[in-house]
Amino acid sequence: MSQHTDSYAQIRNNPKFQSLIAKRNSYSFIMTSLMMIVYFGYILLIAFNKEWLATKLGAGMVTSIGIPMGLGVILFTIIITTIYVRRANTEFDAEAAQVLKEAGK
Repeated sequence: MSQHTDSYAQIRNNPKFQSLIAKRNSYSFIMTSLMMIVYFGYILLIAFNKEWLATKLGAGMVTSIGIPMGLGVILFTIIITTIYVRRANTEFDAEAAQVLKEAGK
């Protein structure tokens, strides 16, 4: 067996690596689910409740409820992406570095 294959097997069988993968996958699923709920919730409102989204924010105002909600979806996307990247760059990268260190890389 080659050194590359040995290193790969050593990393794959490391409990810290398996824990990292499980934690990262779980976190990714939660973040993706939240994003899907917000995005598709907004799209479903557009599809099935246009009248409510078209409601003006106040008397004599041009802006409807849908505009700030759409901006909210965009801001939510930016915020949730920032949260994920920050955690990936700190916690997940640190754990991956530890696994690689243990594997002698």
